[in-house]
Amino acid sequence: MIKKVKLILVVCTTIFISSCANDDEKPNSLESNVGISQEIKDLIVFEGDQDAPIVIVNAQAGADDELHRDDVEDIISILGDTGFLAVNVHQAQTINPDLINRSDITLDQAISMNTQSIEMLYKVIKYFKDDGRTVYVFGSSFGGLVTQGLIAKKGIDVADKYLIVANRLDIDDIIWQGLSEGRFGFFENGINPVVSPNPEENVIERNTARIIAGFTMYRYTELFKDYNDLSKITYVYGKTDEVVGRLTPAEIEFMESKKIRIIEGNGNHDQTTSGDTIIPIFTDLFGMK
Repeated sequence: MIKKVKLILVVCTTIFISSCANDDEKPNSLESNVGISQEIKDLIVFEGDQDAPIVIVNAQAGADDELHRDDVEDIISILGDTGFLAVNVHQAQTINPDLINRSDITLDQAISMNTQSIEMLYKVIKYFKDDGRTVYVFGSSFGGLVTQGLIAKKGIDVADKYLIVANRLDIDDIIWQGLSEGRFGFFENGINPVVSPNPEENVIERNTARIIAGFTMYRYTELFKDYNDLSKITYVYGKTDEVVGRLTPAEIEFMESKKIRIIEGNGNHDQTTSGDTIIPIFTDLFGMK
């Protein structure tokens, strides 16, 4: 039986290994403060100093159908609540879970949803940039795909820095094609792609697969080719990543040509997204307590 390794399961390890308890019903800790417009509050959960000069914008891993507060709580526990504001941004399927919970969607519908997710992420980033803040974007696993989509559509100068973890620029065709049909896959030893012969039984998982396919179908080396300098990006990957596979020599060569900082780890997907790997990189890029 083919082992199914799903990006949807990776939401638990965006910054460091923590519980997946969802505190969505808990109001924003700064809800009574009017410093953030209600229009933006409707798109995010947040923790930290509302007036902070540095904003960490998290593109949520998943693709899940709920927005998670623990992501921003983890960020603030790492960086401290003085001088930082951490926000987690809604995606199309978190702001309207019925889009994926009731019936099968098409790949075209998934692509349209991903476009909405990128626009929401962009709107939040632009809001804080227009307010004179420094904005850093963090995307782990599926969140990295959303971040890459943002850069492809809106440009590298939307934010000040980007940390992309456990992802790929050009994932193997067999993987995204399987995902588009609701079939998950994995990479043996981080190299050889294997796809399940059958679609997932659960409609949410089939639709999640299609949402992922709506990002991984693109060749980001092609979408990024006209950028001369992508040095704002730090890219972390694992050599034995079973979920997305390791970066290929061609991807690494492309990144180096665009001045992307590459950090290689020997671990699998969970090890690459865990705190032992990410926290030192995170604090080095974005600031210490």
